[in-house]
Formats: sequence, C-alpha cells, structure tokens
Amino acid sequence: MPHPTRDSHATVPAYEPDDARIDPDVSCSACDAVCCRLTVLVMPEDNVPRHLVERDVHGMEVMAHDEEGWCVAIDHRHMRCGIYDQRPGICRRFAMGGAYCRDERASYREQIARGIPLTVLP
Repeated sequence: MPHPTRDSHATVPAYEPDDARIDPDVSCSACDAVCCRLTVLVMPEDNVPRHLVERDVHGMEVMAHDEEGWCVAIDHRHMRCGIYDQRPGICRRFAMGGAYCRDERASYREQIARGIPLTVLP
C-alpha cells in the first residue's frame, strides 16, 4: 500500500496536516472492518502463512480475499484478524483512528449511503 502523497496525480487521498492525529472516538469494535477489505501487499519480511497469500494481476504478493471481498485471515465470528501475531507489516502500521483509517471509513459510509455495493478490484 503506497504512502499517501500530496501529488496531484496520486491515487490515494492527500491528507491534511492532522495526518498523525488519532481520533479517540474511532474503535475497531464499532467498525465494519473496512480495512479488512483493502488490498494488502505482503512483503518478503512478513511471516504470513503462505496459504493466505496470492499474486495479483501485477505479480505482487497480496493477502487473499474471499468471494465477498474480505481478507481471508479475518475471523468472521469475532470480526478481527485471525493471524494477528503474524499479520503483515502494512496491517501493523494501519493506525486505528489515523488519517488513512478515517478516510477509508468515510468512503465506506458514503458508498453505503449511496447504495454502492462494495467490490474488490483485482
């Protein structure tokens, strides 16, 4: 997952000066696990169980998704990561309540409000 940039050609949002601010009102327990639908690159140093990894159309190793778009590592019963201690470094750096988290949650709420189905792009 690329780091957000302020470049006008960027495909990720350009964050505001509060990028490092963590919103204490955001909680994973009150979320629809929006981050568990994002594409997560698996880096060589990650110790992710290999059966949970697939190659994308560009040949990059990513966390696999199920037919509904969820990361295959998610524990659906508890809506949390089933490989928490082995999760990829990118997941470890995804800060609950951070700028990227807040942006993804806002996009998700907007899609739901507009009746846009969630899809996972290859």
